[in-house]
Amino acid sequence: MGIFWAFIIISLWTMNLVYSLFLFDLVGSGFWWIILVVTQTYLFTGLFITAHDSMHGSICKNRKLNSFIGRLSLVLFAAFSYSRVYKEHIAHHRYPGTEKDPDFSPQNQRFFPWLGRFLIHYITPIQIGFMAAVFMVMQYVLKVPVPNLLLLWILPALLSTVQLFMFGTYLPHRRPHNPEMKPHNARTQKKNHILAMLSCYFFGYHFEHHVSPRTPWWKLYAVKQEYEAGTLVDHTGLSNSMPKEEGE
Repeated sequence: MGIFWAFIIISLWTMNLVYSLFLFDLVGSGFWWIILVVTQTYLFTGLFITAHDSMHGSICKNRKLNSFIGRLSLVLFAAFSYSRVYKEHIAHHRYPGTEKDPDFSPQNQRFFPWLGRFLIHYITPIQIGFMAAVFMVMQYVLKVPVPNLLLLWILPALLSTVQLFMFGTYLPHRRPHNPEMKPHNARTQKKNHILAMLSCYFFGYHFEHHVSPRTPWWKLYAVKQEYEAGTLVDHTGLSNSMPKEEGE
């Protein structure tokens, strides 16, 4: 099922992007472009969630295939380094909501300063240069209109980043850290499976993710039900939450 959902998300992302860039006439389209932006934003988010599940070894048992799907997803998202994100995500699960957590902002808990810190930490000059080169190839070689590139490719990627930050970092881990958030300094979204799926692929069930990190996104709703029933067992421990990266 992990491979199935990864294939669905990557395929839909690719088809929607190809249509948006090469077939969609932005001029005179009315407000239809907004639907494409919303759809592509959600699929961008799915790419990162797929890569995230890969880091936890949740896509498939074959380590090489699991790692390949994760790397592909991050390259498609915005040419992120899988190894770099993987290393930082290990630290996030080991020290959630503390000064040692690379995703946490202990000095400034406001949304936009924290988001800025988050972006600066993960975006590299090499990545920016690579994405700029891809943009120019699309513009000058493949003749994709610049408005299409900006509105239907770049904008969804940025909006998806904000979505992931909101539901995967800011809302779950911001202070105050109440006793019910221990030991993971994480809170959970209120139970409504439809809204949780639409908001961020159940990633708002974030306490549940930290308690059962090997559970893939499409099964987090079941972990939420265990949490609500008071039967949730904590399965944390680095060996269980973050398998070794392929090649280590």
